Amino acid sequence: MTQRDKADQLLRLQQPHSSLLLPNAWDVVSARLFEEAGFAAIGTTSAGIAFAQGYTDGQQISRDEMLSIIARIAAAVRVPVTADIEAGYGHSPEEVAKTIEGVIAAGAVGVNLEDNTGILKPLYTLEEQVERIRAAREAASNADLLLVINARIDTYLFQIGQEATRLEDTLRRARAYLEAGANSIFVPGVIDPALIQVLVREIPGPLNIMAGPGAPSAPQLFQLGVARVSIGGAAMLATMGLMRDIAQELHTQGTYEQMAQHAYDFTAAWKLFQPNN
Repeated sequence: MTQRDKADQLLRLQQPHSSLLLPNAWDVVSARLFEEAGFAAIGTTSAGIAFAQGYTDGQQISRDEMLSIIARIAAAVRVPVTADIEAGYGHSPEEVAKTIEGVIAAGAVGVNLEDNTGILKPLYTLEEQVERIRAAREAASNADLLLVINARIDTYLFQIGQEATRLEDTLRRARAYLEAGANSIFVPGVIDPALIQVLVREIPGPLNIMAGPGAPSAPQLFQLGVARVSIGGAAMLATMGLMRDIAQELHTQGTYEQMAQHAYDFTAAWKLFQPNN
């Protein structure tokens, strides 16, 4: 498929009443393993990529380094790739547009664009984020690509504002972001089925929920009307947990049970990266 074909496919996969289950990769091998498992599209995880490169989350990795890894992932798989670009690696609409140009050059066909100004910091005002989304859409239009913009709202993830008005603020932002050019709305930090149903009913576009341990299963989320389910950095953190267990066992006991239990066959790994795969 061409890049335009992949963008069209990703958009079709996440329409309302769809059921796009989107794993999040942090390097080429994780992306290839997700593709091998049969996923129709793959997202990247900014936290996972940052951790793997020795950075904390929250735009501590540079734009260029992030884009280089996105490019390697997009080139390694046949399915559409949507890139987690945090808050766009710049405050101004012009900086966001520059990042979008880089994402498209890297071969990705979608982005997550969040509205927080940094980890545990305030959100951009609604007006500021609307202008940033408009700039992202204009940059994609200039490149003649129907880039899938998944606008992330961090009101619940970071418990921004008063609880009594949080839902109202989230819905106001969701509607404005869609009008500004977003294709879907991402509200991480929400796993309560009753609240999810309200978001599905009141947001006039596809809803993305971040799932993982403690959340309803993907089939349950789709039954609630969620169109897109992603997992963020959960798989990468689980991999870190396994590596910690391997390291502790090897260091304290000198044994290899964890490695033996979870080992991927070497021949299969070799085949995974053959040019014709």
